[in-house]
Amino acid sequence: MTHLAETLNFSGRKVVAAWASLPFPALRGCSLPDTLCSYQQDVPWKLLSSWKEQEVSCCFAQAVVLRGVCKENPISCPGKQPISPLHACVSAEQVLQHYLHTVYPGTFSTSHVLEQPCSTLPPYPQFFSPLLSKEGFLLDKAPSYSSTAVCSIPVLAALRSSAGLSTLLSSLHQQLQQLRPQRWASFFTAGLEQGDFQEALEELRTLAQCYETGFGAEDSEDEADSD
Repeated sequence: MTHLAETLNFSGRKVVAAWASLPFPALRGCSLPDTLCSYQQDVPWKLLSSWKEQEVSCCFAQAVVLRGVCKENPISCPGKQPISPLHACVSAEQVLQHYLHTVYPGTFSTSHVLEQPCSTLPPYPQFFSPLLSKEGFLLDKAPSYSSTAVCSIPVLAALRSSAGLSTLLSSLHQQLQQLRPQRWASFFTAGLEQGDFQEALEELRTLAQCYETGFGAEDSEDEADSD
């Protein structure tokens, strides 16, 4: 995880945010292009942290993994004219990559699609909606009979380095500035020095600045060119 976070960061950035869609909102029998076409304005995954990032935020780099949609959801129907660029893709990997480039133009995105879904067999908690099939796909309506437990679900997970992290890190810096370590002897017993604490605060402030849009833009472009 550390190496992946390092790969997604440059120009002094070190932090990534985790996003997920659990389950991934795919209708039973619909193709992956059909599903993603319905999410052109708002991506179908949410931030896992309680901190709420702004919906419109510059993304510098991201790694996305989608699993559990390939087997049930075909890519397209042979012999038919593609109804969108996503439907013209020949594989699920190309569909997801094209979607990411469309929603986040100019962002470095790496993506992987795996056929194996996420298992939700016991002791996994059954907190799912009755609108989910046994395989975790969305149903048009809840079944009239008592549905069986959800055995697996399609999942999308992402790690993203985005400008919104500047707000999170700045907020953390402000909260730590109010901390007075001299009031707690345990800080100094553990070897903390006042100078080290102030230095860490300054490093956190600098790190928050690295995520501001436009900060280090020239360095980012140079590094992107070198890649």
